[in-house]
Amino acid sequence: MRIALDAMGSDAGATPLVEGAIHAVKRYPCEVLLVGKQHTLNRLLRHFRYKGDRIRVVPCREVVRMGDLPRESLLKKDSSISVGVRLVAEGKADALVSAGNTGSTLAHAMRGWRRLKGVKRPGIATLMPTTAKPCLIIDVGANVDCKPRHLVDFALMGSVYSRQILGCENPGVGLLSVGAERSKGNELTLATYELLEKCHLRFLGNVEPGDVFDGKVDVLVCDGFVGNVFLKTSESLAGMIMRAVKGAMTKNVLSMAAALIVSPGMRQFKKKVDHSEYGGAALIGLEHVCIIGHGGSTAKAVMNAVRVAKESVERELNRIISQELERVAAELEGA
Repeated sequence: MRIALDAMGSDAGATPLVEGAIHAVKRYPCEVLLVGKQHTLNRLLRHFRYKGDRIRVVPCREVVRMGDLPRESLLKKDSSISVGVRLVAEGKADALVSAGNTGSTLAHAMRGWRRLKGVKRPGIATLMPTTAKPCLIIDVGANVDCKPRHLVDFALMGSVYSRQILGCENPGVGLLSVGAERSKGNELTLATYELLEKCHLRFLGNVEPGDVFDGKVDVLVCDGFVGNVFLKTSESLAGMIMRAVKGAMTKNVLSMAAALIVSPGMRQFKKKVDHSEYGGAALIGLEHVCIIGHGGSTAKAVMNAVRVAKESVERELNRIISQELERVAAELEGA
């Protein structure tokens, strides 16, 4: 198993990406192709004293920055993202991991790879911590304007991902809306509801944000605009809570003493909301596997992203999605 890793362009620089790649090849049976500036990557490999043979540097001359617009990044044909996509397309790597510009990664993958047969729009899926188990949200930014059939595809792809990668035997799918009642929502959600009822998926109906955090669904479906706002709001709220609690726990001697008692629970909560535990978001619906990490990914997050990419290939995620798409198409056509 060979994973191409875009080692340039992240907010944190190349250091955690190289360190994460080293952790990955030590823990999992895979190889990593580090794509980026050769001098920088070789220097970091020496810094971490890596002497193995399962990491290889693939040089490139250009870097896509976080501030680059997707259409501008497409002009950089020798960037780390572009080269990584090309390595997978040519069969020199089995999957791609990037912690760079999400829009640019999506643009390069869309240009360099074909969509799976039957997929109208690929989606970006990410995990959201809940009181029970993580919930997969799709789409969180790839498509800001969607049609009902696009959301049906998201539901199917998210369901397969939840089953194959997360081990959820029969995922419950919810449609994000402004109320749990069938009649609540806009034209998009109302039409999507009718289509999802006709599919073999375990559709649980409309769900409100509070239902998501209570762990009532395994897969949450929404368009990319709503999903991205929901995700960023949730991340910001979790960060605010952690900062507020930390401030309250260090306010005086009494609160500091109390902090010692509750610290095990706080560590558990922090681990639950830590995105590095999940590796990154999956770009689903294209012919190859792509995992998009957070711009500030730590070495642990990179290691987990490589793991998820490896598992997605090994468990034939795309083949199963293609099979399920044919089944859903037949169900909707015959309804």
